[in-house]
Amino acid sequence: MMIICIANIAVWLFSAMDTTGLLVNLLTFSPYHILRGQIWRLVTFVFVPMYSSPFSLLISLYFYYFIGSTLERQWGTGRFTIYYLCGILLQVIYGFIIYLTTGINYGMSANYINLSMFFAFATLYPDNVVLLFFIIPIKMKWLAVIDALYFAYSIFSNLGAGMGLMSFLPLIAILNYFLFCGDMLFGFVLPRGRQQRKNTVDFKREVHRIKYEQRNKNYTRKCEVCGRTDTDYPDLEFRYCSRCAGYHCFCQDHINNHIHFTE
Repeated sequence: MMIICIANIAVWLFSAMDTTGLLVNLLTFSPYHILRGQIWRLVTFVFVPMYSSPFSLLISLYFYYFIGSTLERQWGTGRFTIYYLCGILLQVIYGFIIYLTTGINYGMSANYINLSMFFAFATLYPDNVVLLFFIIPIKMKWLAVIDALYFAYSIFSNLGAGMGLMSFLPLIAILNYFLFCGDMLFGFVLPRGRQQRKNTVDFKREVHRIKYEQRNKNYTRKCEVCGRTDTDYPDLEFRYCSRCAGYHCFCQDHINNHIHFTE
């Protein structure tokens, strides 16, 4: 990620001195020129800065460098590199599909690829807190939700503008996220849902069992030690032990003379 950040800064500096815009034009993604031998464009489009403002550029690069370096430490350099290259490859393939089907020479950027990297970070560290606008503390998982809404808005707004296949570029750019982190994403949702349904079923069964036992037994309290009940000994006092785990009833002779239940 360090190489990409340094390359972005270098291209921004050179393009600031290049009033013709030739350098940026030579680096941007263009299927038309790639098919005519300019194959470096397959990769160099990720070096083109997404912002013309130096402040916005530095803030975004710092943020993505922080995310990228953290993912690299977590996954290892090899896995992280494959993740990023996979995002580039998917976007390049889709760019050629657009060009070959519509004839539109669409110049793409690394914006959505970097955002897919952010989704991976939010999946690994959902409760990590960052300062939004340097003021508002917010957890990464909520920023990921905001970014997901931004992706959805981009798709539908582009469809409304009649951009056709280009509207689905945000979705294509995050396919690598689902390839690498899909199991973790669904793992946060599905097991919890299955466990919740399981607990609900067990709770209903337990309530039904207790009600059934209450209807069929002829007593309400029974000593856990001697087995005497309030039906057999109506004058006997029964109490529940507060030191036992769960609800365990004892008669007055054993409330202070028994082995406490731990489970």
